[in-house]
Amino acid sequence: MSPAGSSARRLAVDALVRIDQDGAYANLVLPGLLEKSRLSAEDRRFATELVYGTTRMRRACDAAIEPYVLRPLDPPTRAALRLGAYQLLFMRTPPHAAVSATVDAVGRKTSGLVNAVLRRLAAHPPHWPDPATALSYPDWIVERLSLDLGPADAAGALQVMNEPPPVTERGDGYVQDLASQWVAAALEADDAMRVLDVCAAPGGKATALASGRSKGLPEVVAGDLRLSRARLMRRNVERLGSRVAVIGADAAQLPFRDGCFDRVLVDAPCSGLGALRRRPDARWRIEADALVRLAELQRRLVDEAVRVLAPGGLLVYSVCTLSALETRGVDDHLAGAHPFLRPAEGLDSPWAASGRGWLLLPQAAGTDGMYVLRLRRPHGNDELVG
Repeated sequence: MSPAGSSARRLAVDALVRIDQDGAYANLVLPGLLEKSRLSAEDRRFATELVYGTTRMRRACDAAIEPYVLRPLDPPTRAALRLGAYQLLFMRTPPHAAVSATVDAVGRKTSGLVNAVLRRLAAHPPHWPDPATALSYPDWIVERLSLDLGPADAAGALQVMNEPPPVTERGDGYVQDLASQWVAAALEADDAMRVLDVCAAPGGKATALASGRSKGLPEVVAGDLRLSRARLMRRNVERLGSRVAVIGADAAQLPFRDGCFDRVLVDAPCSGLGALRRRPDARWRIEADALVRLAELQRRLVDEAVRVLAPGGLLVYSVCTLSALETRGVDDHLAGAHPFLRPAEGLDSPWAASGRGWLLLPQAAGTDGMYVLRLRRPHGNDELVG
């Protein structure tokens, strides 16, 4: 890293302004800025930690600097103060380094204010007014997960989701969180089975399902509603050399006849409340009422998945969220609408039983939070018995 890291901090301030003021996504705006920069590999990693970490901890940083700010702040100044607060409070950067290097990263017009506020913050650590501020989440997320998981499990999950995620690479070079790899394994699909992944982009689980399949054997079919995402998935499939047939399709109206797949994966669109460490700005974008709309969509998707599931087949429903509405709530719907479906064998630790499904808390194994439900369709007349 450069001696003072000022270039990395200037780039981070620029990214933070675009995220906050322009509504840019951190994972889209930052790579573009890094690509245009001349930062070393070490400085690029440092800038990434600054942008992602400051974005995650935005509420806590704002609360920390608020007592020392007596006038409205322009976006670059606020971004610089958040950046400095993040270094002082969460990166444990020595005060002299955090303050001086952050001041160097801003213009003369605001350097005096940034210097004064950060020096006062360094001398007087904040006292958080409530858990949501200390953990830096919207109130509703803390309340929702505390109600659905219990206060202790919710606090543990929220804390882990404030940490940078590890990079986990599969044997074929594809980077994918372990929880997602375990979801693909939960389908227990072999070479002879017809497999459908209905919400598959960018293709991580579909390519994992196709791994090791021999030439000439049935393909994994992977679909996505948006053609742009289907094209992205096709590029990933081609890069990995996977035997996956990519299609553009609405998972709520699949272009397949009844009962034609032995395995169906519904990795449904969800609130992402179990994967917030990986998406630093998602906590500030998702609204509480979105869970109701998402659960309605999830119910439609699983209903259609049941239609194309063959007798004796296995349906796997998964979401990277921890909310009861999108997990046990969807299972409640399936139990009422399709009573003939039977729970499949359970999953091993670190998964924990949650109704008929299985929940993976982020703190259980250092992964994304995930929910998996595995249901089997009986053969023939066994459905009538249910």
